[in-house]
Amino acid sequence: MRRISMMTMFILCAVLFGTLAMQAHCRPQLLADANSTALYDERKNEDFLICVEYKCNCFTPNGLASTACFPLSIRSAVVQGGIPGAANLGGCAALESIVRRHALKGALYAAICAAPPLALARWGLLNGVKATAHPAFVDKFPAEVTAVDANVVVDGKVVTARGPAMAMEFALALVEQLYGKEKADQIAKPMLVRYEPGYTFKELNPIQWQCSGTPKVLIPLANANEEMEAITIIDALRRANADVVVASAEDGVEIVARHNTRIVTDVLLDAAADQQFDLIIVPASRN
Repeated sequence: MRRISMMTMFILCAVLFGTLAMQAHCRPQLLADANSTALYDERKNEDFLICVEYKCNCFTPNGLASTACFPLSIRSAVVQGGIPGAANLGGCAALESIVRRHALKGALYAAICAAPPLALARWGLLNGVKATAHPAFVDKFPAEVTAVDANVVVDGKVVTARGPAMAMEFALALVEQLYGKEKADQIAKPMLVRYEPGYTFKELNPIQWQCSGTPKVLIPLANANEEMEAITIIDALRRANADVVVASAEDGVEIVARHNTRIVTDVLLDAAADQQFDLIIVPASRN
């Protein structure tokens, strides 16, 4: 493992239409906690508005053109998963050129979920490498790649992971490769990522909670909320087909989360005030 000095590093995170929401936001938040700056690539929209999976609309701070000519060197390139996001990224010639040049320099690069076979392997950047991917896409690896049944695989300068539930492990593996295990542990501890052996949770005063029909959930967001917590909650509930209303407590529908992710909410909070909800979830924020 090669460790780099504790100066600010610039990490390229590639996202496109159809990228998986929780994967796209775990990495930037943990990398920012580790003193890194996440740059995003995209190619769809002039204003860099990305509709990732499960209708989580976010603005990215950079596009391919701005990132390609960024004056500081990129230390790591990370390709996100999701369908059709991973396939869209794999078909992006501009992104392939950037990541290929990056890999030829011997720098760290990574992918998660469907992106290892649909992007990195498609570009020939996993030849002779041991890698993992989402089980539904492992058979897409060419013969030159050795598929490994593991959550996260680090093989030399390449890091791959299986899917959404491993997004946190994947992000911490990147932090460890860039900064060392001590830094990764330092970040993981306050985020309660790695529980002590025997960890359990206890439900107090249990009740029979139910609702008729599709649950309607309100998630209010304000500036400086934790994007990873908010997006993960929205992602999971919308996967379950809940009717999730994301409402802005600010003056406009766009909020700026803790690590400067610009999230476009569904409505202003005032517009949701008179609606009936089965559940209201308030995400956290940290200074």
